[in-house]
Amino acid sequence: MRLAIGSDHAGFRLKEHLREWLERAGHEVVDHGAFSEESVDYPDQARLVCRSLLAGDAEAGVLICNTGLGMSMSANRFVGIRAALCSCPLLAEYARRHNDANVLVLAGGYVAPYLAERICETFLSAAFDAGRHQRRVRKIEEGPSS
Repeated sequence: MRLAIGSDHAGFRLKEHLREWLERAGHEVVDHGAFSEESVDYPDQARLVCRSLLAGDAEAGVLICNTGLGMSMSANRFVGIRAALCSCPLLAEYARRHNDANVLVLAGGYVAPYLAERICETFLSAAFDAGRHQRRVRKIEEGPSS
């Protein structure tokens, strides 16, 4: 699978760990930075990953910042992006199965590398259930009603 990945400085170490792990697992990973622990603004990396995904250059995205909150808020501003902050494999499974999430967000300051691997593995292997969930995803895509 071709994946777009990005982090801010606080998520850099976990991003590097996951990038290497994903590549060893056979995934093609497009790294949108950060490329060090030098301070960067998380909306910039979120924008790059989301644009890559929306352009069809990747099949899914992974974003990492300290809490995951800033990346989630930034990514979900893009129509067509359904970013889910997941702290355990079960949340990652339901994010995919029920919400058709296409971007996994991780809290680099709170999720250990091994757990991040399990969350990512679950996210990438789960499939959207569609059915009644499709109606709900469509409503998310339509945005708020006036």
